[in-house]
Amino acid sequence: MEIDPLGDWSRTHYSSEVTPELHEREVVLLGWVRDIRDLGAIRFVILQDREGTVQVTIPREGVSKDVMRRVDSLQRQCSIGVKGIVRKTELTPRGIEIIPSEIRILAVPKLPLPLDVTGRVPAEIDVRLDSRPLDLCRDESRAIFTIQHVVLEATRGFLSGQGFIEVHTPRIIASATEGGAALFPVEYFGKKAFLAQSPQLYKEQLVMGFEKVFEIGPFFRAEEFHTRHHISEFISMDIEQAFATAGDVMCVLERLVQCICEAVREKCQKELKILKHNVEVPKVPFKCFTYDEVIEDLKKEKIHIPWGQDISTPALRKLGKLHPYYYFITDWPTESKPFYIKPREDNTKISEGFDFMWRWIEIASGGTRVHSKELLVKRLREQGLNPESFRHHLKVFDYGMPPHAGWAIGLERLIMALTGKKNIREVVLFPRDRFRLTP
Repeated sequence: MEIDPLGDWSRTHYSSEVTPELHEREVVLLGWVRDIRDLGAIRFVILQDREGTVQVTIPREGVSKDVMRRVDSLQRQCSIGVKGIVRKTELTPRGIEIIPSEIRILAVPKLPLPLDVTGRVPAEIDVRLDSRPLDLCRDESRAIFTIQHVVLEATRGFLSGQGFIEVHTPRIIASATEGGAALFPVEYFGKKAFLAQSPQLYKEQLVMGFEKVFEIGPFFRAEEFHTRHHISEFISMDIEQAFATAGDVMCVLERLVQCICEAVREKCQKELKILKHNVEVPKVPFKCFTYDEVIEDLKKEKIHIPWGQDISTPALRKLGKLHPYYYFITDWPTESKPFYIKPREDNTKISEGFDFMWRWIEIASGGTRVHSKELLVKRLREQGLNPESFRHHLKVFDYGMPPHAGWAIGLERLIMALTGKKNIREVVLFPRDRFRLTP
């Protein structure tokens, strides 16, 4: 098949911008062949770009032989350019069609394609992930990541408006951020280093100079779990605030989530329709349940959680049925939270940590931080960690570390809630887990 150069062509409109008001105007569209229908005397090519689709109508007696020759060569997923005239019509859903004066074939796919981008022939998720760039051409996939873009845009706008400054902390670190074995080791000029699990220690240190910071970026955990809501590389949205408590940052979190839902509902109606999902704007303040209240509610459902233990997945699923909305779980046992979460002063067995939930899925966690060096050393030792491994972090507490608090949102889990997806791999461009390192 003959391949044409793009030459001096430049797109004049996206498909969504072609309206009946452009009747008799010449346009240049660039995209891919989504579908072809041949009715003998007339052919229809559905051109798709990132904004949607538009119908190109090719009457055999109404176009040049050169156009017809190129149309004869077209197949699905060809990359093409179309120059033509916009015509009003009552025969298409959008009331317009393009009559081409010239078609350029810019790239040709190798057939058969591994999956059907129209979605008419469904494919298993592993098949789709193996051919992820093609899978991301599907309307449903593009809708998910358009929503993600709006979420990130709203997050940055909201936090900046609240006086937070965006920062970027190291991804290659000398010791574990939160302890534990979920670390990826890397060689670093003959030394042993690790990929960061979170920005936790650095963002705490940064409140010394900036008071209110946020970070959005990738982090890494060698998760042993292989579930529909665990991955090894994820995007974390973090804040840390000086002179603040858990209650203060919980207020920031619930207002941020409300802002995000408003933005998605306002800007993503087309995408939500494609996903057949609805996003409600929640009212603030969100409901709050203590750890004790939660385990009592579960006990009534004949699910027994020994005090101090984490809540199991089956128990969380039951909790999600009891509370099918956004809510907080507070007053967690101190021993169940990381070393940097502050114990309550009136009862050190209970922490000032919280989890933020959507139904049964944990979206975020946070709390008031320990800002006393002596208490932090004690907490490290209680959790079997060597304070010497954290000496650079502990040194900062000699410089006048203020009381502070913060949280971290798992972006992918939030996107699951906003799109109705059940598998976290659906909302990651190129997911990484125990079994997937490519593409």
